[in-house]
Amino acid sequence: MRAIRTNAIRAHLSVLLALLVGLCAIVGWCANVARAADEPRPPLAIQFSLDRPIDAAAAPFVMAAAGGLFSAEALAVTTNIASGSADAIARVVAGTSDFAVVDINALMRFRDKDKQGGPRIKAVFVLFNKAPYAIIARKSRGIRMLSDIEGKTLGVAEGDLSVRLWPAVAQQNGIKLKHVKQSSISAAVREPMLSAGQIDAVTGFSYLSAISLRDRGVPADDLAVLKFADYGCEAYGFAVIVNPALAAAKPEAVKGFVRGVIGGLNLTIKDPERAATEVANRMDGGARDLELERLQAILRDNILTSEVRRNGLGAIDLARFERSIDQVAEDFKFQKRPQPSDIFDDQFLPPLNGRLIN
Repeated sequence: MRAIRTNAIRAHLSVLLALLVGLCAIVGWCANVARAADEPRPPLAIQFSLDRPIDAAAAPFVMAAAGGLFSAEALAVTTNIASGSADAIARVVAGTSDFAVVDINALMRFRDKDKQGGPRIKAVFVLFNKAPYAIIARKSRGIRMLSDIEGKTLGVAEGDLSVRLWPAVAQQNGIKLKHVKQSSISAAVREPMLSAGQIDAVTGFSYLSAISLRDRGVPADDLAVLKFADYGCEAYGFAVIVNPALAAAKPEAVKGFVRGVIGGLNLTIKDPERAATEVANRMDGGARDLELERLQAILRDNILTSEVRRNGLGAIDLARFERSIDQVAEDFKFQKRPQPSDIFDDQFLPPLNGRLIN
């Protein structure tokens, strides 16, 4: 009987030992899982293209990087500079850039002309709710309002995007284009020629040309900044586009990039002085006060619109976007008129409460 009891005790001890070993294995596995969850994700390398050299318009992206907002989304963002919207779009099409900020109206034209069957690039976030297109004129040359442009000489720089919407604005306001002398000029001499009185007005971006002219000594009260948006132009402006392969494979990375941009924009709105300083520090010979003036104009005229305060950052109003496509068609013959969903994809935007401006 003693032998039987001994054997039973040994059997129980063996079972207990096996249970303890199994429990230790489970505890060790759980600890490894916990450690893995706590370890930071390796950042995803992202190439991002600006369509022009850094200026105040890039402040939201600069602030997102400076504030660690992209890093918080596990994105390692490297910024490169394209030679214009067409070049920036081409980089995203080729996959050499993952994201770019471009003129959304240039995206419409690019997609319509693309006959290579390449990836169908779309915008995922609208930065400029109103395009910055404008005519900048000298009051001393007799131009105070848009109707005064008839009989005058309008300088148009090569590659200027504003002039592409000029026919629609002229038609809406009863201006006969044949009565406006259009002079093709180099972008490098646009402000100097207007400053010297060699032309009466120029097309350009309201936050660039007008402020550059004041910086050149043209009195502010001699400048008429005729913003197309004030004369019926429905166009949206700069927007973030994404490579569709990245969007399909890593949608959370796209959402993270958009969240980073929104965070950077909020930082810019909260502290434009710091944003202007960060921008100027990244420019070759940048002037902080000049970029602050540009940034304040951008926030006031192009970003913090009544539509944005109502519908949140980054989105579009479908009815307005339809009208803007019709206005683009005034100066561009579409092979196939696009639908808003062909150009803009809202699935990567946060919910409305994550995009509203306080």
